[in-house]
Amino acid sequence: MNILVTGGTGYIGSHTVVELLAAGYNIVIADNLINSKSEVIDYIEEISGKKVKFYEMDICDEDKLEQIFIDNKIDGIVHFAGLKAVGESVTQAIRYYRNNLTATMNLCYMCEKYDVKNFIFSSSATVYGENKSPFIETMELGKTTNPYGETKVMSERILTDFANSVKGMKVTLLRYFNPLGAHPSGLIGEIPNGVPNNLLPYIAQVAVGIRDKLYIFGDDYETVDGTGVRDYIHVMDLAEGHVAALSNMNEGIDIYNLGTGIGVSVFQLIHTFEIVNDVKIPYEIVARRVGDIATCYANSDKAKKDLIWEAKRNLEDMCKSSWNFYKTRR
Repeated sequence: MNILVTGGTGYIGSHTVVELLAAGYNIVIADNLINSKSEVIDYIEEISGKKVKFYEMDICDEDKLEQIFIDNKIDGIVHFAGLKAVGESVTQAIRYYRNNLTATMNLCYMCEKYDVKNFIFSSSATVYGENKSPFIETMELGKTTNPYGETKVMSERILTDFANSVKGMKVTLLRYFNPLGAHPSGLIGEIPNGVPNNLLPYIAQVAVGIRDKLYIFGDDYETVDGTGVRDYIHVMDLAEGHVAALSNMNEGIDIYNLGTGIGVSVFQLIHTFEIVNDVKIPYEIVARRVGDIATCYANSDKAKKDLIWEAKRNLEDMCKSSWNFYKTRR
């Protein structure tokens, strides 16, 4: 099968491409490199020993997107591409709606026009809003706390209606939680352009001396130690979850949480990183970040039952592999 992976040079996308190649899929990547680098293609090919076809383009450009479908017989799509910073989405709401929703609708249109029946969407735990954890797929979606989350909710609704309106269409929504870690080779991991929006890249940059200290957004939440609690999952487990989902597509719409089911606080993550890597992370407590919630972790029983998938790697593995990646790349 020929699989189009949008955002395939990004953090989760690149690790998923590696696992898809290992599973025997042929991969076409579309990415505008807004938050990644073209050298990731070389690393993917070095790890996998296989070639991938790469289009540097924005999938919001309908004409350029269609050229991919003209050039290649696409059998399925794994859609990662999109703007993803929670805080930024609050200050740039229209940019987020325009980009993320246009991308999803363009891909739906191409699927219908070129008879592509398999579609996996990179959704997020943010769709649950302020529901009480653990989040489960049968919950009604909550009022999200930021425009990024709203674009995920709206994309899910678009894709659900699309799956129900096109005969034979198979759509899987993967709601995953907070990815950490890096590939064991140390070649690919998370190095965002500019200031990191995610916690562990920021911790790692402090550890290597790129930044002076870590800023912790709030220590007055109703959690075990006052800091936000999240379900951190190794990016390799997430990548394997996408392969499992692609191997188990059903007509209509399927929804799966991909998480560990374990809530970890910011302080717990910092302390684990310090212990397993023998480094010290200076930090400063600052005001809460707009759009954040106190606690977020998954119930992933459905994925375990239907996809025969569950997270295998622990927090120590995430911290070690991230540090190995940063030491390799600095």
